[in-house]
Amino acid sequence: MNIGEAARASGVSAKMIRYYEEIGLIAPAARTAAGYRDYGEADVHVLRFIRRARDLGFSVAEIADMLDLWRDRNRQSAEVRRIAENRIAELERRIAQMQDMVGTLRDLVACCHGDERPDCPILERLEADDLTEPPTLEKRTGAVARAPRKTAAGRPEQGAR
Repeated sequence: MNIGEAARASGVSAKMIRYYEEIGLIAPAARTAAGYRDYGEADVHVLRFIRRARDLGFSVAEIADMLDLWRDRNRQSAEVRRIAENRIAELERRIAQMQDMVGTLRDLVACCHGDERPDCPILERLEADDLTEPPTLEKRTGAVARAPRKTAAGRPEQGAR
């Protein structure tokens, strides 16, 4: 089958198949007399394995290791388990980071009026020099601080805030 048919059968795009071949994740495809790639069922089976591994978040390097282990009938399942456990730990770390991001965004949204005024704590936070410090924002009440009144000479009035 040609690369388009292999892509449809495996769920991996033709572009990714070429990439996997280029980086050595899969063996170069056999070629027809006309020079076109020619894939068999075994190739599609490997591509499906790769697609499922990618769907679970494994990196290309991890997939290469998993493919080597998959092909090695003398493998120890402990090694496969170690790779999967490392993937779980990484996913949990990323989930925690995303939950922190959601919390920060919720705090920022709660501090923003979302009205016609130009001041915006969300934008202020994004322009801050140190994004690692937690935001020190307070929820807004809607009260607006007014500038002190000025005299005709342009000086603040006595007793004005």
